[in-house]
Amino acid sequence: MQQETHFSPYMKPVRLPAAATNALPRWVLFALCLLYILPGLFGRDPWKTDDAAGFGIMWTMAHGGLQDWLWPHIVGLPAADKGPLAFWLGALCIKLFGWLLGDALAARVATVGFFLLGSLAVWYTTYLLGRRPEAQPLRLAFGGQPEPGDYGRTLADGALLIYLGCLGLLVHSHSTSAESLQVSMIALCLYGAARLFDARTLAAAALLGIALGLLVLTRGWVVPLALWLGLFALASLKERSLVWRLTLVSFPVAIMVASTWLFASSIVRPFNSSPFDAWMLWNYRQLGLPTWNALRFFVKNGMWAAWPAWPFAGWAVYAWRRQYLAPHITLPLTFFVACTLLALFRGHPDESMFLPLLPPLAILAAFGLPTMKRGAINAVDWFSVMTLTTSAAFIWVGWIAKQTGWPAQIAKNAFKLAPGFKPEFNLIAFLVAVLGSIGWVVLVHWRVSRRPTVLWRAVVLSSGGVILCWLLLMTLWLPWINYGKSYAGVAKQLALKLPNGQYCVDTNVGPAQRASFAYFGGVPFAEFDNGHCPYLLLQDIRRGKDDAKVLQRSGEQWRLLWEGRRPSDRDERFRLYQRVN
Repeated sequence: MQQETHFSPYMKPVRLPAAATNALPRWVLFALCLLYILPGLFGRDPWKTDDAAGFGIMWTMAHGGLQDWLWPHIVGLPAADKGPLAFWLGALCIKLFGWLLGDALAARVATVGFFLLGSLAVWYTTYLLGRRPEAQPLRLAFGGQPEPGDYGRTLADGALLIYLGCLGLLVHSHSTSAESLQVSMIALCLYGAARLFDARTLAAAALLGIALGLLVLTRGWVVPLALWLGLFALASLKERSLVWRLTLVSFPVAIMVASTWLFASSIVRPFNSSPFDAWMLWNYRQLGLPTWNALRFFVKNGMWAAWPAWPFAGWAVYAWRRQYLAPHITLPLTFFVACTLLALFRGHPDESMFLPLLPPLAILAAFGLPTMKRGAINAVDWFSVMTLTTSAAFIWVGWIAKQTGWPAQIAKNAFKLAPGFKPEFNLIAFLVAVLGSIGWVVLVHWRVSRRPTVLWRAVVLSSGGVILCWLLLMTLWLPWINYGKSYAGVAKQLALKLPNGQYCVDTNVGPAQRASFAYFGGVPFAEFDNGHCPYLLLQDIRRGKDDAKVLQRSGEQWRLLWEGRRPSDRDERFRLYQRVN
């Protein structure tokens, strides 16, 4: 009962009847998760850039030996910078299911597992924090307040809905990349921390250490170290008995888990070297001095990436300000602050830096739901209905234009972005899109007509609308999107110009292109750029100028065999040369 003065009941901002804590059935939550993650996994090729690059590492591992598993690479292009865990799991899925599903779809089985792991971790973390006495609503004068377990389950449902509604999660959660596992491992670390602050046992400390170690193997040590330092500072201020568990249990366990890969690499010495230097260099590059560019990028793009979580999370911090030491506020807030500081100190900002923010924001936002006024909830609902319904309607109108040619201007713009694309009608995709749209109308009608009092009513429209728009894009527009983001066509063109037999191809193409050409075209790239191949594949942006410089530096004579590009990309060009004599 430490810090009792901060948790006295009259300071609590929540007053709820038991009727407001009706939890969603488990099958509904599971169906929502599947409806979110499955569209976009079927009927497409690996897409540029991270999706194809990540698949290339998995595919190389699955069809290689121990050296390929210890030193991640894309058919000879070193790619040990982020970490191997996501690619190990993807390669394992290719080995298990590739014969049945095909290698590309089999790799996405791991993506489904990553997403479900993160969703479960967000739900259970919120449940653990929500049933604590500090988070409970005020006891009503005549009884009728919710039970701690019921209250925790309802908050967990709200957190999961908010998590599914985050715009920044959509694309990355469907890709075969390390980022899709990183966000789930952040959620797992949050769960381990919640268990530690709740049970305060050695097992909970070990679980947190395992999660941190796995996060190191997923995408480097920078984020895990920042999270551990944040938890250490929080424990020093509030739960000093946990400092020793964090220091003597969690930290050593994390090091032991993370060192397994580097220890095995130092023994085996894959390709007579070690990935340690490349991995450490990538981690060092994640740190830098804060810049105005990073701050502007964070504010401009973070508002959309973290929508709709950040308004509810900000309100939660304000509403619970008098209980600022309550674990259900301090724990996710610690994770959020640590990841925000890393984002601001990042030298080269990109969209992936928002992913670690989403699990703590979703959990924190859930505790803002019971404190929001009816007017604010209605405003959020109105914004969601108007924005997402308009987006869904535009997706439908664009699809009709693409299929029929009317409205003419919209159809012209669609084909201008994808020259040579031939529209096709898929009855199953059409029916799924129609059923999803009908479900959205039913959901909006239920929310408006019934006016439910359950806590998660404030976010059900935001999450449902995001799922609907993604479903429409991945059914009606999937062939068009796949046409513009796949390298399958140009890879097959290239393969026709190469002979049969034993030879190799030198190249300067990027990771996504290399993976696609090797997978779709069977191009035998040189391993680790040996520079003595009879064929040379060059990629450039400025027509001919970059090629001339490369060929001149080589000191050899080359003959142009083939030139091609993706129809949707006007700048990126590929040229295949053969060495003369």
